[in-house]
Amino acid sequence: MLAIKLAKTGKTNKRMFRLIISEKSRDPYGRVLEILGSYNPHSKELQAKGERVKYWLSQGAQMTKTVNNLLLENKIIEGEKVVASKPGKKNKKKLEQIKTKEGKKATADNQKSSPSEKKADQVSDNSEEKVETEKATTPEITEDKDNNKEKVAEVVTPQKDDSAETSTEKA
Repeated sequence: MLAIKLAKTGKTNKRMFRLIISEKSRDPYGRVLEILGSYNPHSKELQAKGERVKYWLSQGAQMTKTVNNLLLENKIIEGEKVVASKPGKKNKKKLEQIKTKEGKKATADNQKSSPSEKKADQVSDNSEEKVETEKATTPEITEDKDNNKEKVAEVVTPQKDDSAETSTEKA
């Protein structure tokens, strides 16, 4: 079966199309029966051989939906427009995932306290943590007069469960 369709030509960001007639299943960039015109999507300009298009349609050739709409807009043929593309349907799983995410987000927002209270809590927590870490990371060095050796005092590191762990002494 013959079909009138568009074949893409031109450069990467400057597309142009040829209006061709070829076998419907054949590659549009291969061998064609006839070039019927061209279409520039940037300027929306269609140049077509109207008589040849009507001839091929009388011979039983079909058109793609896009070509049909282009020829109708330029009044080369008469008829009704066809919907060229339909919006896709969302997958049921995706819709369920979106609903659960929105539900979790709404409950998380309700559980949070106001931003000003949260900032005040963070500031006080941070200042206490800094003091504790400074104490824990700075060991005290004392000299033993009898042995002339330096001793490192015990360093206490805070743990999450509030149990203190002591390091060994350096002799």
